[in-house]
Amino acid sequence: MTTPLLELRELHVNADDTPILKGVNLTVHEGEVHALMGPNGAGKSTLASVIMGHPGYVVTAGQILLRGNDIAEWTPDERARAGIFLAFQYPEAIGGVSVIQFLRQAIAARKNLDELSVLEVRLDLAEWMDRLGMDSSFAERHLNEGFSGGERKRNEVLQMALLEPDLALLDETDSGLDIDALRVVAHGVRTIKGARPSMGAVVVTHYVKLLDELVPDVVHVLVDGRIVHSGGVDVAALIERDGYEQFRLVHQ
Repeated sequence: MTTPLLELRELHVNADDTPILKGVNLTVHEGEVHALMGPNGAGKSTLASVIMGHPGYVVTAGQILLRGNDIAEWTPDERARAGIFLAFQYPEAIGGVSVIQFLRQAIAARKNLDELSVLEVRLDLAEWMDRLGMDSSFAERHLNEGFSGGERKRNEVLQMALLEPDLALLDETDSGLDIDALRVVAHGVRTIKGARPSMGAVVVTHYVKLLDELVPDVVHVLVDGRIVHSGGVDVAALIERDGYEQFRLVHQ
């Protein structure tokens, strides 16, 4: 039996002394795409943030295992260097820092290098912008400053491509996107998966349309801080048709 890429064991998490996650179990193997769905306030984005090591949350019980290593005490930068990537729901703008400058520093940190040549980054960046259908001028723009919602999300996908994570966490990457922009983002994720088939992904989403584009291996339903149901893509269709109450009633 191979060691899972990510394993959460009876994970309990508090925020400001309030329980948010109440015993989450989740196993993701290399190459798998897992979708996490649930009503507002269920703890979906919290789960992604906790895996990444957000300091605003406290793990009160359980384990977060990356390739069998408990990373619950690791800092966010240690987790990032180990191969975890989080695409934010609302990416922040950083004035005065270009996309290429940001990526140069991030890639160097990911690879444990003191410095990375601008030329090397520029060549890799140009290749991936071409593959993702992005204009070359994008590299010189200040990070997310003046970007549309779609551009911010595409920039997150570009970062994911260059940083080559082992585990990608997509926190409502489809939030606020129209159908065309959603397809562009989904195409980007599929392209990266094609280049890195061993990469695992956990996709937090409200929208079945994204899952139509990405086609996850497993869909999980999170209700009141617990995963109450897991299944195939048909679960997403059930949610679209009948909502979450069916799962809440079973959980009760």
